[in-house]
This record gives sequence, structure tokens and C-alpha cells, in this order.
Amino acid sequence: MSLHATPSQTVGPFFSIGCDRMIATDLTGRDVSGQRIEVTGCLTDGDGIGVPDAMLEIWQANSAGKYAHPEDTQDKAIEPAFQGFGRIPTDANGAFRFATIKPGSVPGPSGKQQAPHIVVSIFMRGLLRRLVTRIYFPDEAENEQDFVLNFVEPSRRGTLVGRRIAGGHNKLEWNVILQGENETVFFDIGL
Repeated sequence: MSLHATPSQTVGPFFSIGCDRMIATDLTGRDVSGQRIEVTGCLTDGDGIGVPDAMLEIWQANSAGKYAHPEDTQDKAIEPAFQGFGRIPTDANGAFRFATIKPGSVPGPSGKQQAPHIVVSIFMRGLLRRLVTRIYFPDEAENEQDFVLNFVEPSRRGTLVGRRIAGGHNKLEWNVILQGENETVFFDIGL
């Protein structure tokens, strides 16, 4: 008897081969306004081992709180130099790093403002569907009223909030734990 890979087993593991040309780890540019930030972290499995060859895809608003998307019809400033989208690979140890600007607040489904956040999708071998989560900013007053954060059990909200790194006001650490203790909160987006 021989074993053959089935379609459900063929996701990944070679994101670096097919996606190198799409990697964007620095969303800041000369003509992009806003507070520049750097986010570092590690994507780990349930045993605490870093997951290599995975990819984080980020989507965010600009510093005024406007997405670079035609469906964002808010009367806010557009920044042609800021696309608000990036793809960040993990290294051999599951570590990742990206630079961007702190996004402004955007309206939620009921029109109420959400706290500044970055939407993150995770792609990796063995996943047939992406994992979706968010990064929020520490000490942000709007976090208290954000409908998504308030939807999450208080003891787990910390998995969505970055932590300031010593030596830099604009440096955050945010780790993704796929399962087990301190597992990151993931959202079912109905896809």
C-alpha cells in the first residue's frame, strides 16, 4: 500500500516559493503620514515551537482611519502612498517583523467607532482556511468601548493587544499562539 497526498494535505508548506514577490514588510514610506510603529513577534504551535514558512497578511486603515479600498466611502483623507496591506513571512523559528503606521479609528457595523487595530490573517501549512485575528494597541482609551474587544471574554482580550517593548515607544511585541494556554483569539468570519 502506498500513501498519496490528498487535496486537504497539500496546503503549503512553500509560501516562500510562491509568494516572495508579494512580501511587503514595511508599509511606511517617505510620503506616509502618521506614527510609525514596528511589530515583532512569533507564531507558535501548541507545544510552543515556532512555525516556519507561514505568512501573516495585514490589512489596516491609514492614520486618518480610512481604508485604501473603494468600499470605504468615509469623508476622510486618502493617502495614495499608503495601501494598508502587507504580507509578512515567518522565519525558520516562526518569528516575524513588520513596520507600519498606527491606524486611525474606523466605524464598526453600527457606525460606532472602533479602537485603532490591524486585521491579521494567518496562512500556513495544514490550514485549509485562514485564521483571522486583530492587533490592538496598549493604553488606547477606545479599547474599552471597542465592540470586538467587548465581545471577547475579558481574560482572553490580552491576546489581541500588543505589548510595548522596552526602549521604544513605537515598538510592540505581539505573539500568535495557535492553541493551548494563552491561545490567541481567532474570529470566524463566515468564509
